[in-house]
Amino acid sequence: MKLIGVVTDSHGGISQEEAKKLGVKVLPMPFYFGDDCYYEGVSITREEFFRRLRAKEKVSTSQPSPDSVMALWRESLQEFEQILYMPISSGLSGSCDTAKMLAKQEEFAGKVFVVDNGRVSTPMHRSILDALELIDEGYSAEEICAILEEARDKMVIYVAVETLEHLKQGGRVTPATAALGTILNIKPILKFDVGILETYKKCRGMKKARREMLEAMKHEFETTFREYYEKNEVYLLAASSADEETTKGWLEEIKAFFHGMEVLCDELSMGLSCHIGEDGLGIGCSCRPRR
Repeated sequence: MKLIGVVTDSHGGISQEEAKKLGVKVLPMPFYFGDDCYYEGVSITREEFFRRLRAKEKVSTSQPSPDSVMALWRESLQEFEQILYMPISSGLSGSCDTAKMLAKQEEFAGKVFVVDNGRVSTPMHRSILDALELIDEGYSAEEICAILEEARDKMVIYVAVETLEHLKQGGRVTPATAALGTILNIKPILKFDVGILETYKKCRGMKKARREMLEAMKHEFETTFREYYEKNEVYLLAASSADEETTKGWLEEIKAFFHGMEVLCDELSMGLSCHIGEDGLGIGCSCRPRR
């Protein structure tokens, strides 16, 4: 039996196929079209999901059931003595707090360590890679949990939203704002920082929004994350809910702007895309956790 394993949920952008290659387990997160429940990567294709999203079908997200979480933990504990469970940030979902309560049960106490380091999407993916590195370096599960949570504020994401419709449905903008934004071609840039999602800037058109995000990321490297950037200990990240061609163009734009830096790019999970909508583009960074 191996000592420490990693379990996460599908909001980290890691597919079931990639999870097998990495040796981690991914809990498919549920969401609804109307009254019908679907599970990411299991019961609906990405193509079908975005077709229905563009058709403006009513969509909503949900937490995983406690039974499904515990079932995956039990399965993992057949293979590992201890596991690190790395769910979506507690700032965006109550599923992390639920997991912490479940981990206190006698059968999981001292075996399941729930990591709440404020991550989602590609930064969450990068954090999982960090966890695997720390396991290889010989740190205990408890130590890794502490190291990752200590690095909680060493991350930021900017996301440009193509449509305000889904933010309206989620109550983040009013119907009047959404309607006016559509008429004026307003593309909001959202900023996710230490578990808080807020509006960073509003731009006329996606081209302008893309440029603003690149400049915002450059400013982050020059200020907030300067120490890590100068030591080459910052990871450049990207995400997209757009089509393959648009995503490729965005990735090339990032690489040209930050010449020489590698970029880890993921598709936004379906659960996140329920709120962001189709054709969203993101950029962010995550710093190497301090040992």
